[in-house]
Amino acid sequence: MSKEKDLRLSSILIRWYNDNKRELPWRDTTDPYFIWISEIILQQTRVDQGYTYFNRFVKRFPSVGLLAQAEEDEVLKLWQGLGYYSRARNLHAAAKMILEKYNGAFPRDYEGVLSLRGVGGYTAAAIVSFAYNQPYAVVDGNVFRVLSRIFAIEEPIDSTKGKKLFSQLAQELLDDKRPGLHNQAIMEFGALQCVPASPHCGDCPASVMCLAYAQGRVGVFPVKEGKQKVRARYFHYFDIRFGDGYMLLHKRTAKDIWQGLYELPLVETGDALPIEELRQADGFKKLFKDNDGAYIIEYVLQMKHILSHQAIYATFYQVTVQTVSMPGEYLKVRIEDVDEYPVSRLVHKYFEKM
Repeated sequence: MSKEKDLRLSSILIRWYNDNKRELPWRDTTDPYFIWISEIILQQTRVDQGYTYFNRFVKRFPSVGLLAQAEEDEVLKLWQGLGYYSRARNLHAAAKMILEKYNGAFPRDYEGVLSLRGVGGYTAAAIVSFAYNQPYAVVDGNVFRVLSRIFAIEEPIDSTKGKKLFSQLAQELLDDKRPGLHNQAIMEFGALQCVPASPHCGDCPASVMCLAYAQGRVGVFPVKEGKQKVRARYFHYFDIRFGDGYMLLHKRTAKDIWQGLYELPLVETGDALPIEELRQADGFKKLFKDNDGAYIIEYVLQMKHILSHQAIYATFYQVTVQTVSMPGEYLKVRIEDVDEYPVSRLVHKYFEKM
């Protein structure tokens, strides 16, 4: 399209946005810190869920300095339930970087923002356009969908070529005089008007320019190469209760899901196993090697927990024992204090049922 048509599309989106936008707390500020927090929270998170977390997070950490000085366990506890916990760890690490490298002042240029841990091209563009009105186009799932339909683009959005093509197109369409407003508008348009299923084409102000609508192929776009295979994992959790109201927790330190979170003592196996076969597994023998026969194990429940590319099949057992002799990697915790520790949503759901 010509620049004149580019600006026409931008004007249509901005006009729609001004009439239909949701009132959200991170839209009432140009403070890059609050915008950054909101963008990280909203990665892989619905707005209605992220709203509560954002308000709670900025109330506890109203400045980058306070976030940098916090303990990681507290940051993870506030994040509990949002999933993708690497976001919280990266947020905490980036806050420390801002404090040390930038003396607590949020960087003002795209490259500086992009250098922060956990910040990619989309997030950097969002921050500098919303906070500083700098001309960097955002490309998220909503933008992919809107552009793929308006221009009937067959290139898969999850291919290397497709990502480059959409990034270039988004930058060309950007209103350089109102980049922040343009970016907000196209994302909100994708979230509310040009939705994935049953988009509202009948009253869409951009339908006159939409090739997919003209071709009757709106449902075809965006095109994707294919879904990644989901990996199945089998977790066996042991809720070990002992003494006068104590239990054991373990902190996940390996580079895996839920790194930095606490959980019940765990034995992972390659397949689903009944307790009789589980007792023969090396992990089980290691866990109970110093307590042979001095405990009672009872099955409690099973749960399936779906992550982006993993399916966790979890079985929970409650173990009653008078005293325990466990490796030093386990933490002795009073049952009444367990809620103070950040845990995965899966383990939290188990505690809710107990």
